[in-house]
Amino acid sequence: MGKVTGFLEIEREEPRYEPASDRIRHFGEFTIPLTESRVVDQAARCMDCGIPFCHGDNGCPVNNQIPDWNDLVYHGDWQQAARNLHSTNNFPEFTGRICPAPCEEACTLNLEDVPVAIKTVEQAIADRAIRSGWVTPQRPTQRTGKTIAIVGSGPAGLAAAQQLARAGHAVQVYEREPKAGGLLRYGIPDFKLDKHHIDFRVSQMEAEGVVFHYGVNVGVNTPLTDLAGRHDAVLLCGGAEKPRPVDVEGSALAGVHFAMPFLVQQNRRTGGEDVSGEFPLSAAGRHVVVVGGGDTASDCIGVSFRQGALAVTQLDVRPMPPEMENKLTNWPNWAVKMRTSSSQAEGAMREFAAGTMKILGNAKGQVTGVECARVDRQRQPIDGTQFIIKADLVLFAIGFAGPIQEGLLGELGADLDERGNLFADTFGYQTSIPGIYAAGDMRRGQSLVVWAIREGRQAARAIDKDLMGRTDLPR
Repeated sequence: MGKVTGFLEIEREEPRYEPASDRIRHFGEFTIPLTESRVVDQAARCMDCGIPFCHGDNGCPVNNQIPDWNDLVYHGDWQQAARNLHSTNNFPEFTGRICPAPCEEACTLNLEDVPVAIKTVEQAIADRAIRSGWVTPQRPTQRTGKTIAIVGSGPAGLAAAQQLARAGHAVQVYEREPKAGGLLRYGIPDFKLDKHHIDFRVSQMEAEGVVFHYGVNVGVNTPLTDLAGRHDAVLLCGGAEKPRPVDVEGSALAGVHFAMPFLVQQNRRTGGEDVSGEFPLSAAGRHVVVVGGGDTASDCIGVSFRQGALAVTQLDVRPMPPEMENKLTNWPNWAVKMRTSSSQAEGAMREFAAGTMKILGNAKGQVTGVECARVDRQRQPIDGTQFIIKADLVLFAIGFAGPIQEGLLGELGADLDERGNLFADTFGYQTSIPGIYAAGDMRRGQSLVVWAIREGRQAARAIDKDLMGRTDLPR
């Protein structure tokens, strides 16, 4: 815990943002961090709650020892706090920026007050550790002689690669894209996660012995059998990139796109990659409609404003949530309540209980609007509530249906679960094909980055144990 009476004396405080009028002019991070003394105050609010739900599965999937490092920060031992934090989380500077912080929802103080600013303290510890030079390569003292291939360099693949390399294995990471990071790099905008954070970790891992191979699309330009034949184990961390199908009339009109190609192209552009061969996707000078109510939809809104959109409207089929949840019935679970992201606060118009009935277009096949209707609790349209929103660009951000079946999974032929994900349990992480493992969204389905890190770490432990007969890697 922090200060004994800290939760009674100190108000919750979070980092501020640059004004919206300024931050929409660039793609860089715009959070203004708290000073060290104010972060210490926030850590001091951590109370002696007896059972810290914040670091159970309801709160933190990687089981960060949150009260411990809050107490260390309060007492000024930042370096030990960084060691503690890194013992459970390979990349806390990622989660400190982009995790929605279910730990704060599960904070005991959240029952009667507002929760400890856990995410703020986590990012402050991680950033200070890197800035101070405390985060250095951890090279293994001996090599095992075993080689492991990891397909995909998103958070699950990166976490597994680092754990296995530190256990002494020779780790080869095969990535389809020109750079590592998966959707951390290509799906999440730079204003939420600047890519130099990923580059730092890749450099650290390379110094630890991990070898990255780029432009290798396993199952497409490189057979999976080749990797399996050259390695003692293969871990598949290819993510869940298949978008949910859109069953709306007019969805084939020009100007209607899925969210990910729109976000990926901008991230490539921001990262200096050549996108001249791609069909240009831009919100500049357009009326944009984003269909969907999640984080990806919010990212589309922020990118659209930075590209110069004239107006952005978000359609959410769910009813408007309450301003405050009933904590006695929701806690410690994630609560459904009104939340406004930084991107939405930049000027988006939000329509709740709005069903997308039809995409309208002109004689040239170009989208001109979206026909909507209010929907009931069963998401059925209500007669007489139709309305039309002008649109030059429509982006569908309605989630993912699972991993892409063509290519790698088609070649593998392993068992799938009822949702089309690779089947593997959370102890062995091995698919129905011996020697082939799966972790992250490819196994779990679309989820949070913190769950991907957890799965990567646990899969690494399972592989190490299978290859060596024992393991010292944490679960």
